Amino acid sequence: MSDRWKPSVTVAAIVERRQGGAREFLLVEEETPEGLRLNNPAGHLDPGESPEQAVMREALEETARVFTPTGVVGIYLSRFTRPARGEDVTYLRIAYAGSVGEA
Repeated sequence: MSDRWKPSVTVAAIVERRQGGAREFLLVEEETPEGLRLNNPAGHLDPGESPEQAVMREALEETARVFTPTGVVGIYLSRFTRPARGEDVTYLRIAYAGSVGEA
């Protein structure tokens, strides 16, 4: 059996709204090996779901808000090396713009 290369698919929700004259962004705090980081609500595509379903699920799980995607912002390919595990991982991320309801 040969090893077949395939990227891990992830999705991200990008939410910007204006409140008066201020811009607000929906972010989550994540504890990482490098310390606390701010990120868009994001996660992996689960078997049997579409990318749109995945981004709505991830935003709800991470923020308790219903995310409604309105369009794709971009599709990004990123490669990371994990020396401790001796592996290379490639992520294909689909970033969606959209809106959220109140918490």
